[in-house]
Amino acid sequence: MPIPVFDLEAYLLLLELEAPFNKRDVQLARRKLAKRWHPDVAPEGRQFEHERHLKAINEAADQLERLAETSRGRRVTQSAVRASAAATRRVREEAGRRAYEAEQRARAAAAERTQNDPFGSRVPDHSVVHRYARCMAYPEWGVGTVTGIYFTGEGNEVQQWARVSFQHGIRTVPAGSMHFVDFSKPDPAEERVERFMVAAQRAMAEGEYALAAQRLIYARDAEPKNLAVLRLLTLSFWQAGNLDAAARSVRDWARADGRRPAAHRFAARIYEDIGAIDLAAEAAERAAKRGPRDAGAWERLGRLRLKLMDSRGALEALERSDRLGPSLEGLLDLALARQLTGDLGGEISACERATAMDAESAHAWSRYAHALARGERVHECIAACERALELGADIEVSELLARTRELEPRVLPAA
Repeated sequence: MPIPVFDLEAYLLLLELEAPFNKRDVQLARRKLAKRWHPDVAPEGRQFEHERHLKAINEAADQLERLAETSRGRRVTQSAVRASAAATRRVREEAGRRAYEAEQRARAAAAERTQNDPFGSRVPDHSVVHRYARCMAYPEWGVGTVTGIYFTGEGNEVQQWARVSFQHGIRTVPAGSMHFVDFSKPDPAEERVERFMVAAQRAMAEGEYALAAQRLIYARDAEPKNLAVLRLLTLSFWQAGNLDAAARSVRDWARADGRRPAAHRFAARIYEDIGAIDLAAEAAERAAKRGPRDAGAWERLGRLRLKLMDSRGALEALERSDRLGPSLEGLLDLALARQLTGDLGGEISACERATAMDAESAHAWSRYAHALARGERVHECIAACERALELGADIEVSELLARTRELEPRVLPAA
């Protein structure tokens, strides 16, 4: 049985006492206040107030007397009063916290009832023929029991609602979204897949990728080799930020459809986001080999090989991407690969082609200027630096321009 905690500070204030005190002090304080607050000496019309106050004084005095009798030396010290006050505050804080949490739970339950069960106290407008049904919008709720059909609105705005009791609670959903269940017939896997696929696509359209992934897991369990389910499941996990689950899903997809490049292309991007560059490069290589006419696949492979410091392999992949279809980023990566392999002329050529492809790219002009500086082509480097600074401020380009101007040969003016 828990020991009761008394509010000694309130009792002492009520009896006009101060610690330390003993039983005799409490008795004297009781007698003094009884003479003041006895109902017989109360003014006209104040008897009830005096009676209540005297009752509180007697209760406080009884508690303090019992405490004094059980205390060491039959005396209550100031430290005991402070300890009791601290314990009382803790009890009050805990009681307040519990009351607040209970109030929040009650409000949440009331809000949930208002949102999901607005027809709770209303008599159904239509009888129920089929008792068990699923909600096509939320198939993960399972099978529920239809308790009533209701109508709202007037004229062309009439809406039909079904009040359904699921395992997790009562929900009110549009009657058109219900699929009634006939337990006399088996539920084919194709129907389960279609049901969860439709719900997952709706969730993805609303940006709820985690919910879409949860629904697609049910669809995958129904048909583990369904390529459409595996593809959407990978995309949902990836967009939801669950990279580990996305990696597991894309591996399942690659096992089921490994001859096509799509799964390996997704795997390369997911592994790169995780930080496993070696696995990303292997997946990108498989994607490039299965789609040899895809310039973007070879460009991605070259970029990943650059991160692995494989300059020869990167140069091979990027040159193949350049032959299939050059891009600005691909040309700049190609220039970096040629720089790492010591081909300064090829680096300058690739940077020059990048500036020709996008003349408004400050990054391309900056790379071109640095390449020209390494080739000691002073006048062309100055022009490239000035063009890059026109397109955007860059401290490195400004410093390069200053250094290059110092190397520019001085020419005497004409007479």
